[in-house]
Amino acid sequence: MRESAGWGRMPRVRCAVFRPERRSAVRSIVASGARTSYIARGMGRSGGDAAVNANAGVIAFDRLNRFLAFQPETGELQCEAGVSLGEILDVFLPRGFTLGVIPGTRHVTVGGAIAADVHGRNHRKAGTFSQYVEELTLLAGTGDVLTCSRERASDAFWATTGGMGLTGAILTAKLRLLPVETSFLRVDRKRTSNLDETLAALGTGGERMPYAVAWIDGLARGASLGRAVVLSGRHARKDELPEHLKDRPLSCLRPPRFKLPFDLPGVVIRRFSARAFNALHRAMRPSGEGLLADFATFFFPLDGLLDANRLYGQRGFVQYQAVFPLESGSAGLRELLEKLGASGQAAFPAELRGCGAEGAGPLSFPLAGHTLALDLPRAAGFEALLGELDAIVLKHRGRLYLAKDATLNAATLERMYPRLGLFRTIARRLDPRGLFASDLARRVGLKSAAARTAIGGIAP
Repeated sequence: MRESAGWGRMPRVRCAVFRPERRSAVRSIVASGARTSYIARGMGRSGGDAAVNANAGVIAFDRLNRFLAFQPETGELQCEAGVSLGEILDVFLPRGFTLGVIPGTRHVTVGGAIAADVHGRNHRKAGTFSQYVEELTLLAGTGDVLTCSRERASDAFWATTGGMGLTGAILTAKLRLLPVETSFLRVDRKRTSNLDETLAALGTGGERMPYAVAWIDGLARGASLGRAVVLSGRHARKDELPEHLKDRPLSCLRPPRFKLPFDLPGVVIRRFSARAFNALHRAMRPSGEGLLADFATFFFPLDGLLDANRLYGQRGFVQYQAVFPLESGSAGLRELLEKLGASGQAAFPAELRGCGAEGAGPLSFPLAGHTLALDLPRAAGFEALLGELDAIVLKHRGRLYLAKDATLNAATLERMYPRLGLFRTIARRLDPRGLFASDLARRVGLKSAAARTAIGGIAP
């Protein structure tokens, strides 16, 4: 038994951790009965308790990270679920291929990306990660290894994409990679003064280019509420590169990486330090068009600091991500930002993205609208604040991202995910004995309540 936690470092629980080296060993572990239940774990980047299982089993996939096959004609990659997105990019970006959907960190496994159905800055046009998954193999709780796709065992496929590891253990996947001419991006950057300007710039950027994101000052108030730095980008063509890069268009520049060797004292992360950081972040990013950015700087700006979660000290932090549907307009975002600004809590730049249509998976997170993601240090009064933020999200018919959640309750989950009953029905058929479980699943009742929806009706 050893202590485990999510990226937010809370809660910390003791789990029995297994580290198989072969896919067949995963099946043996689950069949052994050594623990009452198991959850697969990748690189531990889920914000809360999605990949911990108190007093039960955790199956670490860090040794199941082999590439199995690649078809350069189609871009189809077959790999084990423990392969990280960073490893894929390290190998295939220099060969002219990239992922169809890229989340905010390279430190996510393929299995984790499928289980959370991650999204990126191009969701409006590209959808979620599952749109680029051609097939997966799943060790179900029945002991069967299922091959799942849109055409074969499709209900299991869609329940697994976004299913938080509760339909079984993903063993392998076939992904569709996309060709690119270079490893650089052309980027437009715009500083905005308020939320209306931010949403307008984000919408315009998202229409003109595949990728768009806004870094919002979560502490700005009054007339400056929602001010941001908005980035929009597209993959650069080879003929757009400066002369010194044209002979190496797919070179992958690695920004410096720093490791934080200790936990910062809690007094460091306070409202005044967050306000100073937000102001500096904005001042260093003036507006500009046609800027050239390397791949890592554009997609993974926060990966340069390893163990960045130690910034928040031993008490940890909460990753809070909500999506507001288009019909709520800017009202939901405005109310949430006003509550955050008035709370007195420290908040570093929050990430705002546009979202396209809702995914096919019953637990897929995005809705057509906007999603806001922010980090909040655990401090006095933060539980009450999160409850107030949850109420705002519900009021505007939004929902929270389960991959980052650490505090949601079962009653709120029921209201946020109308297809939850369908997921429970499929999960119960795939795992009738409840062999796959997590602290998240128990806390919010992802599998426990009686299903109210019949199987069927899932369409890609």
